[in-house]
Amino acid sequence: MNKQPEITDKTRQTFINVFCDLYSQKPIEKISIQEIANQSGYNRSTFYQYFTDIYELLDCVEERVLKSINEEMASREFSTHTFQDALQCLENAEEISILKALLGDYGSVHFVERLKREIPFERLIVDFPTNDVLAPYIIEFYISTLISMFRLWIRNGKDLSSEELVKLVDSLFANGITPYHIFGKVNPLRPDSNKK
Repeated sequence: MNKQPEITDKTRQTFINVFCDLYSQKPIEKISIQEIANQSGYNRSTFYQYFTDIYELLDCVEERVLKSINEEMASREFSTHTFQDALQCLENAEEISILKALLGDYGSVHFVERLKREIPFERLIVDFPTNDVLAPYIIEFYISTLISMFRLWIRNGKDLSSEELVKLVDSLFANGITPYHIFGKVNPLRPDSNKK
């Protein structure tokens, strides 16, 4: 007799949640199937009913996140405030807790590259000349910066409001790093930085 779909979905999701929790704490090479099974409350044979190995589980997790972000981007109309749109697409993705693990300290460069390749972030660059020889470099700079800032923001527990982060990134793209607290200058985005 087959298991009910909601039971199998719940079991699969439990394995995913436990894996992501572990993956946010240590590299994938240090995570064992036995550890995932134990923390999930199942045995190893149950794990193998869903995944052939940890790397298939990781691939499943990556696919879900990419699908979620693509769906979020496809469902919205973008404003002229491009970084804010990108931030909201990442932040509103259904799989934000999984995204945190994938972009965390132990996440792979492979996933970041896949994210840059598969998510059409270039849609966020308004009136961008795509036939220019410099276009791929500018797009790479823009997307890499957005992803790196988002990763740091998550790692820092969202210590800035999303509005502050958007304002900072917009300012960095427009003015570079010169106006910030470098070589004795004061950060104009954080009024409290004037206080000693």
